Amino acid sequence: MPIKIPDDLPARRKLEAEGVVVMRAADAVRQDIRPLKIGLLNLMPNKITTETQIARLLGATPLQIELSLVQITDHAPRNTPAEHMLSFYRPWEEVKNERFDGFIITGAPVERMPFEQVTYWGELQRIFDWTQTHVHRGLNICWAAQAAVHHFHGMQKYDLPAKAFGIYRHQVPAASAPSPYLRGFADEFAVPVSRWSEVRKEEIPADSGIIVLAESPETGLCLLDDTRHRALNIFNHLEYDSQSLGDEYFRDVNAGLGVPLPVDYFRNDDPEQPPVNSWRGSAHLLFGNWINEIYQTVPFDIDQIGRTTEDVAA
Repeated sequence: MPIKIPDDLPARRKLEAEGVVVMRAADAVRQDIRPLKIGLLNLMPNKITTETQIARLLGATPLQIELSLVQITDHAPRNTPAEHMLSFYRPWEEVKNERFDGFIITGAPVERMPFEQVTYWGELQRIFDWTQTHVHRGLNICWAAQAAVHHFHGMQKYDLPAKAFGIYRHQVPAASAPSPYLRGFADEFAVPVSRWSEVRKEEIPADSGIIVLAESPETGLCLLDDTRHRALNIFNHLEYDSQSLGDEYFRDVNAGLGVPLPVDYFRNDDPEQPPVNSWRGSAHLLFGNWINEIYQTVPFDIDQIGRTTEDVAA
């Protein structure tokens, strides 16, 4: 089934060229089904690239998806044209009375700052709390995942001695294999990693309800299921396309930062050769499993999301 996004969104042309089925609004209303309403709070600097990456994965699932783009209310991004933001994004304050089947919060280039020093930290905390009453399932990526476990469980993030950067093999703990989010996954799979900080497994509270779904001997925790808060937290970047790590590497090289090559990324460790995408299948599996879990468990009436049994009876 297709994904429904605004007709003029730049991602549409790229996705259509890749063969992703993208539905126009006029066609969507003729289908006698309720599309899953997914919100994307996009905190990444290059918002157009991130929109495309997320929409590509959502559009490959077998259900109709309606994607809504959301931004922090009073934060003006520096790397995305203002007209793009005005045309396609709505501030969270404008959508906070709506309900969503799923809500995705991306990473942000602020992971070396204390959470409380991030200018929009207060609003992000309100958004995390709002997901508990207005969102059926959440998906937090990279810094947003660190922020979520800090907000809900008090877990700290720690600076790394060097940037974790490259493609790393991750393992699925045997006890986690029955998770619906891991259907179809191999026991070991590749994941793009690009971060300066980490949260630590030993600091997961014993009574938190958190289940470790994937981790790496080199880079630590990757994927957590926060069952109590109905959210997946992924500290790495399965949504990245083939060129993402290379773009980061060449950006830093051109800025004179002297960064090392991303681990196991370029063919033969030669930056003149194209990378080999070894994670694409896992990315589609994770997003497909997340969407399927939403579909299997969400109320048909979207207005019932977040309401208790007592609320419904009343």
